[in-house]
Order: sequence, then C-alpha cells, then structure tokens
Amino acid sequence: MRVAAARYPIERIGDFAAFAAKQARIVDAARDTGAELLLLPEYLGMELATAVDGHAAMTPAELALAVAGFEGRFRELFRMLAERSGVAIVAGSFLTPVRPGVLRNRSTWFEPGRAPIDQDKLALTGFERELGCLEPGDALGVLDWRGLRVGIAICYDVEFPLPVRAQVEAGARLIVVPSCTDTAAGAARVRTGCAARALENQIHVLKAVTAGDAPFNAFLDANTGEPALHGPIDRGFPDDGVIVEGAVGSGTAAGLLALADLDLDALAAVRRDGQVGNDADWPAQWRPGIRRARLVGED
Repeated sequence: MRVAAARYPIERIGDFAAFAAKQARIVDAARDTGAELLLLPEYLGMELATAVDGHAAMTPAELALAVAGFEGRFRELFRMLAERSGVAIVAGSFLTPVRPGVLRNRSTWFEPGRAPIDQDKLALTGFERELGCLEPGDALGVLDWRGLRVGIAICYDVEFPLPVRAQVEAGARLIVVPSCTDTAAGAARVRTGCAARALENQIHVLKAVTAGDAPFNAFLDANTGEPALHGPIDRGFPDDGVIVEGAVGSGTAAGLLALADLDLDALAAVRRDGQVGNDADWPAQWRPGIRRARLVGED
C-alpha cells in the first residue's frame, strides 16, 4: 500500500483555476508513482489568499474569512480529483465557516465512491487563537480505508498523546498529519510528536508540510519541515523509526513527494511480538499507585 506525503511549495496563485490546475498536477504525480493515498499539508486552502481581491492590505484574519468563500469549490475540486485519479486524498486543511465570522481548521478525506469525511483541529496554537475567528473542534474520529483504520491529527494535535491514543484504541494503525510550520522549532515539535506517537502506539504516522518562503502571502509567508513516514522503533523497522523523510520522488514527483510502502504485516508482527510492547503496556500507566506522583523524601 503506497502512500505519498507532499512537500508543498507555496506559490502566488492568481485565481481558483490556477489553484485547481496545481492540485491536479500533484494528484497526477502521486497517481503516477503508484500511490493509493496522497496527504497534502495544513492550510492548503490558504494558498488561495493571493486570489482574493485586495489581499495585500488584509490581515491574516481578514484573509482567512475571505478565503472561506472558496469552500464549496475547494471540496468539489478534491471530490472530482479523487474520483478521476482513483487516489484517496487528504486535502490538507481548509479554514471552514461553521457560523458567521467563525471558522474551524478542517481536514477532509476524499475517496472515490465515498462521501467526504471531516476532522477538525482540536488544539489551537497561539497564532490561531490570536486570529480571533477560529474555534477548536470538539469531536474525534477514525475511518476505514481498504481494511486499514486511519486517523487525522492536524499539525499541533499530533503533539498530544491522548487524542491520538483514542484513535489507536478505535483501531487506527495509520495517523496522517497535515502540517504547516514557519520556524525550525515548530517543525521540530511536529516531527518529535510524529515520532513519539509512532513509538508509543506502534503505528505508522505520515506527515505532509508546506514549503518555501512566500512573502507575498500574509498567512503562509514562511514554511519549514520535511514530509515523512514514521514507524515503530523495533525489529523490521529503521533504528530511528524514520521510514522515509524528505521528498524523494522522481520524474514529476521529484522534490515534491515523500513516498513509502506501508508494510502492515511487519507492523502487526511488531505489535504482537516486538522487542518492546509499548501499545500493550499502555494501560499500565493507569495503575492506582503510579497514576499520580507524590512528594517523597520529606520528613
């Protein structure tokens, strides 16, 4: 089962047609590599900021609310691309209106022959809170894709163990992480979160990123990080758990996509009989005597 994660270059987009043509090129490049799943980055929809009239004078919050007007066309585009290509697509995220003046950072799974499936970002970063128009999501799900349970954790969400653990306990063996970070520290936090969730749950974690400097886009002006697939740190997997990192595709995918083949049999073997049993040992954390630490050594 081949998966692809984008290192998505932020560019000046003049109108929705140019955005749609770019998405079609990326989806076709993923399909041509044999990928069955394509993961795009967080804030994918905000590349449309430069398609908004007067965007140069707008604040990030004003841009977010303006770009929300493209929601219907955005969803129809990816529904059509999934149907045409036969590839399942996690369309990064789009700041989606939920009521007047209020948005949610929403990632959507598009799959041929299936209604779209949404997952909202649960935890907001400082930047997102400062916008004043975003609210966090309040529900968590997993989906079944060709017998594989998949969960979506949007960027900052992967830095928290309990929501991802809830997805794993609901059967998820692949967590997909659309991300967007504008500093090396931010990229390192998300990378560390991906590695930690793969380690403690003995699962695959796939991450996509935005890339490049874009001073013309007030929302996506700087972008860092590399796409990657993490797995358990155990026998049958790399010693650091990093199965692939960086855009290693060739041809039209060169410099654009990280590609990897999921070995679900190896994953099942590690979860059943690995050198360590992080997943099976998780409940031991809730033993009454260690659930809370107490001060010791005081008279």
